[in-house]
Amino acid sequence: MKKSPKIALIGNPNAGKSSLFNSLTGLRQKTGNFPGVTMDKLIGKWKLESGDDAEILDLPGIYSIYPKSVDEQVVINILANPKHPDYPDLAIVVVDASNLKRNLLLFSQVRDLGIPTVLALNMIDVAENQGIVINSVKLARELNVEIAEVNAKKGIGLNGLRLAVNKTLASGYNSNDTLPMTYSSELVDEIKQKYGDTDDYHALLWLSEHDNLRQFNTQQRVGFDELQTKYGWKTQEAQSKETMARYAQLNEIVDNCLHEMPVEEDPINTWTDRLDKIFLHRFWGYFIFLAILFIVFQAIFTWATYPMDLIDGGIASLNEFLKTELPDSKLTDLLTDGLISGIGGVLIFIPQIAFLFFFISMLEETGYMSRVMFIMDKLMRRFGLSGKSVVPLISGVACAVPAIMSTRSISSWKDRLITIMVTPLMSCSARLPIYTVLIALVVPETSSLFGIFNLQGVALFALYLLGFFVALVSAWIMKLLLKVKERSYFIMELPSYKGPRFSHVAITIWNSTKAFVFQAGKIIVAISIVLWVLASYGPGDSIERAEIKIKAENPTLTGIELENKIASQKLENSYAGVFGKVIEPVIKPLGYDWKIGIALITSFAAREVFVGTMSTIYSLGGEVDDENATVMNRMRAEINPETGKPMYDTALGFSLLIFYAFAMQCMSTLAITYRETKSWKYPAIQLFYMTGLAYISAFIVYQVLK
Repeated sequence: MKKSPKIALIGNPNAGKSSLFNSLTGLRQKTGNFPGVTMDKLIGKWKLESGDDAEILDLPGIYSIYPKSVDEQVVINILANPKHPDYPDLAIVVVDASNLKRNLLLFSQVRDLGIPTVLALNMIDVAENQGIVINSVKLARELNVEIAEVNAKKGIGLNGLRLAVNKTLASGYNSNDTLPMTYSSELVDEIKQKYGDTDDYHALLWLSEHDNLRQFNTQQRVGFDELQTKYGWKTQEAQSKETMARYAQLNEIVDNCLHEMPVEEDPINTWTDRLDKIFLHRFWGYFIFLAILFIVFQAIFTWATYPMDLIDGGIASLNEFLKTELPDSKLTDLLTDGLISGIGGVLIFIPQIAFLFFFISMLEETGYMSRVMFIMDKLMRRFGLSGKSVVPLISGVACAVPAIMSTRSISSWKDRLITIMVTPLMSCSARLPIYTVLIALVVPETSSLFGIFNLQGVALFALYLLGFFVALVSAWIMKLLLKVKERSYFIMELPSYKGPRFSHVAITIWNSTKAFVFQAGKIIVAISIVLWVLASYGPGDSIERAEIKIKAENPTLTGIELENKIASQKLENSYAGVFGKVIEPVIKPLGYDWKIGIALITSFAAREVFVGTMSTIYSLGGEVDDENATVMNRMRAEINPETGKPMYDTALGFSLLIFYAFAMQCMSTLAITYRETKSWKYPAIQLFYMTGLAYISAFIVYQVLK
């Protein structure tokens, strides 16, 4: 037996494969990448009885070895190629015991590929509750395979599974002697002669799916086409006949090994059916979903505030301590204002990510999330999305970073990509400081709508609603422009409602948080340092001359007021300030000057940096809350030198609001888009189209209102 065998978990969607993976591996997991494919794979370690660690690979859920989607193609590219780096030494096929006949189709195909196979009968308890009794000993004998009964959620039966795996690895059992299908031996022999010695079923799989298999080049695929023509091979017809033959064979076996007992409760009146009458109701289903979302995001905003404040305060205290203890130098500034501030920008997102994935995992564990996707699919599909896009879009109201991470539940690459590309249009919590300041400048505080609603509150609600509407329109446009051969289907078997297993919830939170910190975090810290350099240095000796100039012009100033003026002048003469002057002609049609231009640049680190940048520019200090108020007063008093009127009038205020509602001004979002798509192409497109949308919209608003 191989010392460290590779074991693949294979099964239909909702068969409990991922739950079994978590039970087998616990926290001994890592996220990798399928070779040549921008899709995550989960790898874990599982200790066998021999003392060796087996490498467990959790493959995407599939219904058969004939792929209908991108994620299914990933699985088949592994199983069809014995030379693939992820080709398993053994496959554990996880089946839902309450839907045995349908699940066994995939098992029979994997077994006939010659891969040593163990059958894991999951959800035995669900089957028994439905009056289904399976004679697993007889079934193992009929199928000539080792079988283990498991409860993946509760971690029951893992020792029996370990015994079955060890026995199968030792015996090296492969497949049946005969395939349940008719085919030409001459055709198979010619395939083996041209493409390498293999078993008959692999040869026929290559013939049928050669266009989806990466192991073959264009010339080889043309060769397969010629063989199909020569022997009159019709792929669809052959696959249909094979599937029918397999079902006929499996039905006979299952009927001999399965007995259905009468149950006291009518199957159509189970708790799952009763709850579905409420949760899937054409009206109350939407109402309940919105109510749950309201509670979830209220909890996220409320609960995450405290740990986020602790992290923010801890980073600030650390910076203050280091600045006090370390000598005043550029190296100290780089460490505190660059590196540690960048790390703080990563760590402060952890509470939101943890809470969001806690709730998402709870909804998935209980089976409710599948219902949400089902009821929303028809509406979302009109805009090029799917029911699975709902959760990321709503999550974007809290933060686009965990929202984009949650798109992993979308199996269709096209739907997932469109969702990733439009999610940042949802107004996240980081925009709130900007909205608060600008709305206070341009919307009267005392006015009301119909004497009931405060106009400032209505304006804030309208900005969030606008983001959602534009996200849907953008998705619809991408649906028309994005030319993908893959057709999107929403096929889902609704699982029964279950109680959550909190160890699985904890694993989900850990993996999601770790992935963000160690993947996207590296990029965020790097860009933070770059931004610090741009704001701290200038051409030649411009920074030094700026300080001398301020001191000469203000001989009586001391303390914080002098420091703020010096900081403002240094910023104006830094590379960031120079760039602000350079881009001023470009942003002038929007009503912006070079000071706002600097804020546009620096707020690329995070949208809320806009307020801090304006504080520096306008020589303001103090705590954040007081600073925001002072910013509003100072911005309100700012005079436009060209017109002699207030700078932040209605036209400029709404122009900035619209710009920040649409602009991609957050490097964290770009970093996580790169992390999820494994390509810089999509973050670049995202940055380009959102910046263009923000610019054109802000231009129209300013030109109309001025």
